[in-house]
Amino acid sequence: MTCLFLQIRCRPVTACNLVDEIDLREIRSELYSISCDYDILLKSCPPKGEDVGRYANDKLPDIDGIERTHTTQTCKAI
Repeated sequence: MTCLFLQIRCRPVTACNLVDEIDLREIRSELYSISCDYDILLKSCPPKGEDVGRYANDKLPDIDGIERTHTTQTCKAI
């Protein structure tokens, strides 16, 4: 299973609304508030056979409040 970790930087005062919108889209398996250059960490596991490169691009960009994202794709190590 391939999982994506998306770090999301929010525009000021939009984090709570952003979290609610992500939750409504049912694309997360885990969602965290973090303290670093980004505000939210989203773990998402695209369905098997889904184009991973398009998955995040199709699901997130139109959510109001996202300033920037950084995506890390994982592969099973063992």
